[in-house]
Amino acid sequence: MSTGYDPKTIRKDFPLLSEPSGRLRAYLDSAASSQTPRHVLEAVSGFYERYRANVHRGMYEASERATERYEKSRKTVADFLGADESEIIFTSGTTHGLNLAVQLIEPRLGPGDEIVTTEMEHHANLIPWQQAAKRSGATLRLIPVREDYTLDMEAARRLIGPQTKFVAVTWASNVLGTVSPVAEICALAKEAGALSVVDAAQIAGHRPIDVRQVGCDFLAFSAHKMLGPTGTGALYGRRPFLDELEPVSFGGDMIKEVTFEGATWNEAPFRFEPGTPNIAGVIGLGAAIEYLNRLGIKSIWEHEKELTDYAFARLTEVEGLKVIGAAADKDRVGTIAFLVEGIHPHDLATVLDAHGVCVRAGHHCAMPLHHKFGIKTGTTRMSFGPYTLKEEIDALIEAVHKAKQVFRV
Repeated sequence: MSTGYDPKTIRKDFPLLSEPSGRLRAYLDSAASSQTPRHVLEAVSGFYERYRANVHRGMYEASERATERYEKSRKTVADFLGADESEIIFTSGTTHGLNLAVQLIEPRLGPGDEIVTTEMEHHANLIPWQQAAKRSGATLRLIPVREDYTLDMEAARRLIGPQTKFVAVTWASNVLGTVSPVAEICALAKEAGALSVVDAAQIAGHRPIDVRQVGCDFLAFSAHKMLGPTGTGALYGRRPFLDELEPVSFGGDMIKEVTFEGATWNEAPFRFEPGTPNIAGVIGLGAAIEYLNRLGIKSIWEHEKELTDYAFARLTEVEGLKVIGAAADKDRVGTIAFLVEGIHPHDLATVLDAHGVCVRAGHHCAMPLHHKFGIKTGTTRMSFGPYTLKEEIDALIEAVHKAKQVFRV
């Protein structure tokens, strides 16, 4: 573990963790939405309090300052991803980013074409492709998940071929914790002449990202899963490919010139950002990345690996508990879904809440994946952030034992 990284000290930066309200003892739902540090809160409130104005439009100081901070965040995001500023499109989050990618490239689809994705996708990286296939007459093919909860890469090599137009894959499963070999998958797509789309919602803020090394054409992530505000995210799109794409939403600031007969488009990425954006959210996203960089992404990664190993060891102490996901020694993130025999996940989450432990329960927007493994009820899921403590895992284990007593299992 990196010298100087202290999650107990870090927690002082997070209001809900340093000054918990109600019965909160353990926040173990960072995969759904992380906590937000004061550095981000101050950046957002600073916009509203000191230079609240629209961007790219006003010829006055407040607007110029807002524009400067907004575009500074674009550069911050670009540096965070190893990309160029012109390749960063601001969105409302991963779901918006993935849907936008589908809308932008769907005109290239037709009957006989194939889309390849995986069985472990979040609904946001499955349903848009299902709908695109229906509209275009293309065929959707799925890379299977093996019994050890990893992707079947032999099947991937068979499925990605001459008919493949798009390959869409999650970097890390929000249920299984499995980390996909995205660079290898994107290389297979490129070799087949297909475009690649990566869902990085569960990786951004947890591991270093370099889109050049990954070799993807698109990559989407959300701010709120990496210490930033809700309703904010970014879509990376490779240049000069972006210049070939037509916008799918229209309005102010995405145009170069308009007449009563037609319009010409602004350059990328602005042609894909019509209307007034979420200025405060984007500024907050930039501040979140600044904070993460200060902590050190590799330090966060090491910390969460240590927590994962500790959690797996503690979970083995609970009789009748089964982890649904990659083993601790596999390449995985700090997201652990599990079942406790005799207790419905919703009931378990309710009892955990009564003991101040916050977790997720349900299908986690991955219903087909649960059904593949014969799980109809969903699972209970704990997940970690840079501020998570081993004591919080201990609190969960203690509460699970209490739940077993309540339900007499």
